[in-house]
Amino acid sequence: MTTDVKASTRARLLEAAATLTYRDGVGIGVEALCKAAGVSKRSLYQLFDSKDELLAASLEEHASSFVTPLLPAADDGRSPRERIVHVFEQVELQADTPDFRGCRYLAVQVELKDPNHPASQVAHRVKETLTAYFRSAAEQGGAGDPALLARQLSLVFDGASARAGIGADKLPGLLGPTVATLLDAAGMR
Repeated sequence: MTTDVKASTRARLLEAAATLTYRDGVGIGVEALCKAAGVSKRSLYQLFDSKDELLAASLEEHASSFVTPLLPAADDGRSPRERIVHVFEQVELQADTPDFRGCRYLAVQVELKDPNHPASQVAHRVKETLTAYFRSAAEQGGAGDPALLARQLSLVFDGASARAGIGADKLPGLLGPTVATLLDAAGMR
C-alpha cells in the first residue's frame, strides 16, 4: 500500500469508527466498521492492532472537534463567568440537533466500564480537559472553591448531555438557570 492509500484508508476507518460508535455504541463490530469505511479487515489490522486501538485513535482524532466548538476564543473579552456560560449555551445548541446522542466521550466511558481500556483513557483525558477549563475560569472569576465548582460543572455538563442525548430532557430553560445557580453560589463574577 502506498502512503496516500494508507492515509486515506486510515482516515476512512477513523471516520467510520467515530460515526458508528456515536450512533450505535462501542459494541459495533469490526465487519460493520470495515463495511462503512469501505476497507477490508486486513487493511484495518495493518493499520491498527485491534478495534480497541481504532476506537481510541478515533476519539483522539475527534477530540479537538469536540472541545473547540464548546469553548469561546481565548481573547474574546468575556468574563470568566461568561466563558463558562458559553460552554453550556453551546451544549444547548448541540442538543437541539436531530442527531445529538450526548457526549461521545462520556458514552464511551459508560459503555466500556474499564478505565484501563485505551478508548476510556482517551475519553478520560478529554473530559479532564473540560474540567480543567472550568477550574481555570472559576479561579479567574473568584470562585470560593474553584476545584469543587469545576467538578460540579462537569457533573452538570455530563448529566445534561446524557439526558438530552437519550431524549429525556430539553435543555433550554433548564441548563442555564442550573449553571447560574452554581456560579452564584460559588461567588463567580
